[in-house]
Amino acid sequence: MPENCGGPRVVDTILRNLLAYGVAVAALLAMAGGNPHTHHAAPAVYDARTDEIVGTWRCVGGTEVVFRADGSATVTLLDGQERDYDHGWRLSGSGSWKLISREPTGRNYGQHVRLHLPAPASAGARGGAPDRQAAPARYKWTFELRRDHRQTLELYFFLGEPGGRSAYVLEKDA
Repeated sequence: MPENCGGPRVVDTILRNLLAYGVAVAALLAMAGGNPHTHHAAPAVYDARTDEIVGTWRCVGGTEVVFRADGSATVTLLDGQERDYDHGWRLSGSGSWKLISREPTGRNYGQHVRLHLPAPASAGARGGAPDRQAAPARYKWTFELRRDHRQTLELYFFLGEPGGRSAYVLEKDA
């Protein structure tokens, strides 16, 4: 039997194959991740105060949410969040809210505002909804918080599929 029957050569082949597979796996993982700049998360807000939330907040289409210092709220034509937005309903009525600091909720880290409407007084409809469904008997929204370039607080939630990044932004009246 000859000396060195496959010894170093087998090891070289195995190492070469492992390297090739490693490069292929790394390339696939990089491609599966997509463009990291398309999913820009807003910096988490940890310093929001209740008095920054209290007041009237508006969005397009006549949406208005009034947060009061006593924890009560009045909602006018507020759309559902995430997948519920596609159903096309818009709720109005009285409810309650709270600023959540440490409870895990929402899609981003930091503080959130939870708004609960136990029994909507009325429900409207938004035109062009792809998946029209009846409005729910009660609903909870979880608003993410972010600050704009002036450091003014904005409340928002995401629309459509969880992977989507379209936001429904409420801005506070001055």
